[in-house]
Amino acid sequence: MQGKQTKVSGIDPATIERFYSFYWTTGSSSTLDQLGADGALVTKTYAKDKHLKVGSDVSIKTPKGDSHTVVVRGIYDPPEASPMLDDVVVTQKAFDSAFAQRKNSFTFLDADAGSAASIKAAAKGYGDAKYHTGTAYPKDATKDMAIVMGMLYVLLGFSVVVSLFGMVNTMVLSVFERTREIGMLRTIGMTRRQARRMIRHESIITALIGTTFGLGLGVFLSALVTQAVSMDGLPLTIPVQTLAVFTLLAIGAGIVAAALPARRASRLNVLEALQYE
Repeated sequence: MQGKQTKVSGIDPATIERFYSFYWTTGSSSTLDQLGADGALVTKTYAKDKHLKVGSDVSIKTPKGDSHTVVVRGIYDPPEASPMLDDVVVTQKAFDSAFAQRKNSFTFLDADAGSAASIKAAAKGYGDAKYHTGTAYPKDATKDMAIVMGMLYVLLGFSVVVSLFGMVNTMVLSVFERTREIGMLRTIGMTRRQARRMIRHESIITALIGTTFGLGLGVFLSALVTQAVSMDGLPLTIPVQTLAVFTLLAIGAGIVAAALPARRASRLNVLEALQYE
């Protein structure tokens, strides 16, 4: 296809919108009725790369060497990750007439919940057929990615535990090294509550500094990786809510790490602290 191998999908224009939602860049639902035997839909990215617009001709050369020309009737924007349809979409009738070896990627059935058992039984007769419900398909399609994310969260949990011990150690050493300073602050009127609060605030600030550098570096590396594999359809998405949750968890970790050091700082004997060297 125009010097480059590209996959083509065949659809039934009369029923496809009952199962699939098109996000039209150029066109509308009525465009499906205008496909006919020589019409095609193309993705926004494909149209941009090939400099196509509505009315442009697209030449398709099949594996057998036969050439077919279709006309762009509409342009749509598919999901960036795991799109169900390919770059060029024609009618099922046009697809069947052009390609000898045909295979269904998806077979959509408009059935009620009571038909699930019989459909599953029928699907088991085909080695490469898998049964999905409409609501469960997104989760099933991203199962591998969910496993990878789960492993990354486990590694993240281990790193947080190690960091927590490091923060506790840092704050304990800080209290020991500043024993005389804390004693002087207590002498001039600092209360035990204020001493605990001071240590907690220092621990929270330390945790936020580490979180800022960690999240910033993580987003930067994610952008580099996403850019490197952009041809595979992996989009860059910044999970703002997740990052906010991690920031709150870092604040909580800072409070937990400061518990023992703050307790020691508030219970220092003022006279002994002033004599500490």
